[in-house]
Amino acid sequence: MKYMATYDWMESLRNTSEWAGASARAMASYPAFALSMNPLIAMTAAWGEVAERSFGRMSVKPDWGIRSIVGPTGQDHLVDVTTVVEKPFGNLIHFAVRRRDPMARKVLLIAPMSGHYATLLRSTVSSLLPDAEVYVTDWHNARDIPVSAGKFDIEDYTLYLVDFMRHLGPDTHVIAVCQPAPLALAATAYLAAEDPDAQPRTLTLIGGPIDPDAAATDVTDFGRRVTMGQLEQSAIQRVGFKYKGAGRLVYPGLLQLAGFMSMNAERHSKAFGEQVMRVVRGEASDHDAHNRFYDEYLAVMDMSAEFYLSTVERVFKNREIARNAFVVAGKPVDLAAIKRVAVMTVEGEKDDISGPGQCVAALSMLPGLPDDKKTQHLEPGAGHYGIFAGKSWRLNIRPLVLGFIDKHADLASDAVVTPLRRPKSV
Repeated sequence: MKYMATYDWMESLRNTSEWAGASARAMASYPAFALSMNPLIAMTAAWGEVAERSFGRMSVKPDWGIRSIVGPTGQDHLVDVTTVVEKPFGNLIHFAVRRRDPMARKVLLIAPMSGHYATLLRSTVSSLLPDAEVYVTDWHNARDIPVSAGKFDIEDYTLYLVDFMRHLGPDTHVIAVCQPAPLALAATAYLAAEDPDAQPRTLTLIGGPIDPDAAATDVTDFGRRVTMGQLEQSAIQRVGFKYKGAGRLVYPGLLQLAGFMSMNAERHSKAFGEQVMRVVRGEASDHDAHNRFYDEYLAVMDMSAEFYLSTVERVFKNREIARNAFVVAGKPVDLAAIKRVAVMTVEGEKDDISGPGQCVAALSMLPGLPDDKKTQHLEPGAGHYGIFAGKSWRLNIRPLVLGFIDKHADLASDAVVTPLRRPKSV
């Protein structure tokens, strides 16, 4: 399937579906039809509205939509999203709060590159902004990156994280959500060996596949069943001429979305059917619960083929990070080099993406790190999304993470300034 024709066929199908929805909505909303008592007219207009919005969102990067936050004195503070490090495949952005002194906590939130944009963490960012300076990895859609920019695999991804951590300095607290957790762990170990003074103070790993074999899920089972040849032939396509990345091999976002939707096809079908009826009854709104969720869920991005394939092969199949056999730019990454970065793992009891056990496995892979710098938390009843952006994050996990950061901030600072001094107990 590594052809532009298949890529353009999917894009044409999306475009046609969006057009069909817009046409149905426009024609069924013609004023003369208001004289008819036929309920199918209203149903057609409602279906068209939902279809147009849904298929249109698939090709648009969502906006962060974080305009302001409330300060400790009750005043609103405007928020500016600024780029502090710019790279071909992703930028480091800062949510700068106007008229506020820099916060003591400096958080680097590493967003997943797994089909959705970094805006998937919008609620996570919003919850952290009142209490921290927040920086986020904003990954680019591979279809918009010219072939001349070169490749981008998991080693390049890891080196991007290394550069971002170096830029922010050793007083940084890293939070890696889902897919980047193993690579954030590797980047920290790489810095521990190559540039110890640039290590972050703490590393929080949330729902990530550090050791995929620790708990079986549909994701890990898929990785075992499919050979790399089958995966390359079935999932990889070339970007069409419509985009700047024409000719680049990618795992298309639309193909990823088809996989996401098929996993819970009945639930999604029911949700869209109910939304159509809400539109008919006049109960829907631009920012209702359905639209808030699906505006983000349906917005997908292409991944570079080499990143997707190397992730499946090296993280899931070969378990290179779990076996402490990962190599970056020709240099072995030894997790035992992590000796002073406090590490916390967070898992959800009902996580069906990264099952409980996959993330906490990281703690047993750090023989050089004292036990008092290792923390784990298993959130009862929480699924994958809930542990970083849902109710569980807001009520339980966020306070625990901030407490973990504060607990180890002074300890890590002492270790950086005077590494030969015995750290005080915490």
